[in-house]
Amino acid sequence: MRSGVKAAVIGSVCAVMLGGAGYGAYNIVSALGGDGGTAAPAAVKTGPPSGAEVKEATGKFFAAWEKGDASAAASYTNFPQAAGQLLTAYAGDAHITKVHITPGTATGATVPFTVKATVSYDGRTRPLAYRSTLTVVRGETSHRPLVDWQPSVVHPQLRKGDTLATGESAAAEIEAVDRNGQVLTKKKYPSLGPVLDELRKRYGDKTGGRPGMELVIRHEGATQDQGAADTTLLTLAKGRPGKLHTTLSASAQAAAEAAVQKYGDSSVVAVKPSTGEILAVANHRTDGYNAAFLGERPPGSTMKIISAAALIDSGLTTANGPAPCPPSAVSESQTFHNLKGLAPDYHATLSESFARSCNTAFVKFADDVKAETLTKEAQDRFGLGRNDWKVGVPSFDGRVPVAGGPDTAAALIGQGQVQMSPLNMASVTATAMTGAFRQPVIVPLSLDHREPARARGLAQSTVRQLRAMMNRTARSGTAAQVMSGLGGDIGAKTGSAEVDGHAKSDSWFAGYRDDVAAAALSQGGGHGIDAAGPIVATVLRSAG
Repeated sequence: MRSGVKAAVIGSVCAVMLGGAGYGAYNIVSALGGDGGTAAPAAVKTGPPSGAEVKEATGKFFAAWEKGDASAAASYTNFPQAAGQLLTAYAGDAHITKVHITPGTATGATVPFTVKATVSYDGRTRPLAYRSTLTVVRGETSHRPLVDWQPSVVHPQLRKGDTLATGESAAAEIEAVDRNGQVLTKKKYPSLGPVLDELRKRYGDKTGGRPGMELVIRHEGATQDQGAADTTLLTLAKGRPGKLHTTLSASAQAAAEAAVQKYGDSSVVAVKPSTGEILAVANHRTDGYNAAFLGERPPGSTMKIISAAALIDSGLTTANGPAPCPPSAVSESQTFHNLKGLAPDYHATLSESFARSCNTAFVKFADDVKAETLTKEAQDRFGLGRNDWKVGVPSFDGRVPVAGGPDTAAALIGQGQVQMSPLNMASVTATAMTGAFRQPVIVPLSLDHREPARARGLAQSTVRQLRAMMNRTARSGTAAQVMSGLGGDIGAKTGSAEVDGHAKSDSWFAGYRDDVAAAALSQGGGHGIDAAGPIVATVLRSAG
């Protein structure tokens, strides 16, 4: 309202009041002020929704969803635009009809429910059934009970940016087989799901297969070369699968699958050092993320494999040279400590400090190490951090940025800005064992004429020292308990990494046995021997 108009109205009100019509004038003034007359203003509801409100909100949401009224269903959520888009795709692009939703017993404001529906496309019809959950919250401005919108409400496998679609599959089906011809399926090896989807996306058209007709989750930004592969939810018509040979080992994969199941948020990768072939990859996560290949976490003391190599290659010390282990060390005004209970050893060698995982021994070299030394070692010797790996599926290639100040010391012990995945650390272990960097692969390079990443590797004198230190760690150092009972040529390195905002450290472990190298991460798993160590030992034992 313009100021002149408002002044005129108020002036009129004053005239009425002066004229004696006080009650009527009061009502007009009250209306201008939003009072609503003599009636008491409605109380604004706050706090968690009541049981009745939860039932009412879910009832309206489910009813609209069942009718295929995406706009109405979305209006009962706290993010109606995003909800409307996905619910529209549900009935439209995904061709899902005859929806029937049965709510379960609510736990507070959270309601489990089952969905039974029909997918119909091009004359083919298949039933669809699944379970999901939703939570009712109070709207921040409306104060209404609303469904807290998450894509997973529509289907538990949906994430932000995902949508649903039904039609001819984007890639032909594949029958992936291991190195010995054994068939690898999602049902038998559940954590291979994302890997098999990616292999199908990239190589389905190279195996002679024929696309089928499917209901899929289409992930945000997905193209032939970028973004996550479609996730198949339902097959309406089978295509003809083409056979795809992988480097995986069914026995190693089975062991890896079983090992990660014992620890939450855990991942493991095993490679063949003599070739770079990936033998196993397994994840135990609720989000389906392939952290084994794509994870980006500080590797903790497993990084000391690279750090020790850098110290040796820079001529700062040798395996039998000095690397004192004081109780604390200061670098750039930042104080670093060892794990609790580790006794100091002022006369320790690098081999002794490595085997005991002494942080301060490595930190003491920070002032002598050039800012770019660790980065160059990682890139030139171990093939890390150049974003050029061509594994056959998407992978993170490690990150060891040029460090300065206290970050130099932190990087030497696998903290600070250093980021690795289990795949990276399995490769690091393989390089330390053989001296040659062989970029990991999960399908033969010849399949699509990929050019692998290359690095010059390590001098044999450095390799001998690293293997001796890792063998010592496995036989009598921090990894001895986990590696006990494993015969053959063995070596290992334990690690734990502090992560901002997490009370418990990540558990890391890298080890080798004969021609198998493996590395594992268990987020929030504690020390290296607590979770990641047993996972790696299980995988190494299976290859024996």
